[in-house]
Amino acid sequence: MTTDELMFFNRMPGALSLYETLSERMRAAFPDADITVRKTQITFRERYGFAFVSLPIRRVKGWPEVCIIVSFGLPARMESPRIAVAVEPYPNRWTHHVIVQSEDEVNGELMAWLEEAHTFALIK
Repeated sequence: MTTDELMFFNRMPGALSLYETLSERMRAAFPDADITVRKTQITFRERYGFAFVSLPIRRVKGWPEVCIIVSFGLPARMESPRIAVAVEPYPNRWTHHVIVQSEDEVNGELMAWLEEAHTFALIK
């Protein structure tokens, strides 16, 4: 893990372990992906970004105090209770946001969505 990745979690240090779990799985699943750390998000990309990690900017009623938001794009809306928000910024390009509050939530279901997002990003 890079210093930039560690510093990203200064505002919410309790979320670092969630990111570490996700990052390990992402690096194993997508060894060619680059990781870019910006002020508000961490991007996993190959040709284009396909997975994005952010921290909540403000408290949202019903969201956990400590969590990460994992965002990804798909060609269609994914229906699942795990999807906190889904928007269609462009026709047939849906951005999905999943709240992760425990390491157990970085599971096969989430990784399958990220695999689909990876494939979708490569064919854009």
